[in-house]
Amino acid sequence: MTRIDQSFLDLLSEQAQQSERLRMNHDLRGAKTDTSQRMLNALQPGTRVPIHRHRTTPESVFILRGSVRETFYDDQGHVTATHLLQAGGECLGLQIPVGQWHTIESLEPGTVIVEMKDGAFVPTSADDIMTLPD
Repeated sequence: MTRIDQSFLDLLSEQAQQSERLRMNHDLRGAKTDTSQRMLNALQPGTRVPIHRHRTTPESVFILRGSVRETFYDDQGHVTATHLLQAGGECLGLQIPVGQWHTIESLEPGTVIVEMKDGAFVPTSADDIMTLPD
């Protein structure tokens, strides 16, 4: 059992701050045989999450604390929508459709989200990462 309380989130956020990527995941699966993807993701401002998509599963994202901006893109790299997720705010989560290009930006220190996807973890392929021209 893992108790997810403020102390646990503080520790995860501290690990994210010390990480080169400025983020840290905590796997919420109960066993390696659990093929769902459920994790906590602590994000610090300045972390770089590439624009990406998931071709086989929707993604659910919920904010536990702090705030993030989730940005959606079309296939040409144009912004189609932005969503502010803020703990205690109006929008607490999003269901991101299969194939939707998106990225997330942490807006304050100590931000933690919950991410869920169907199926076993599959690393994002180069075809599923979008690079925009400068």
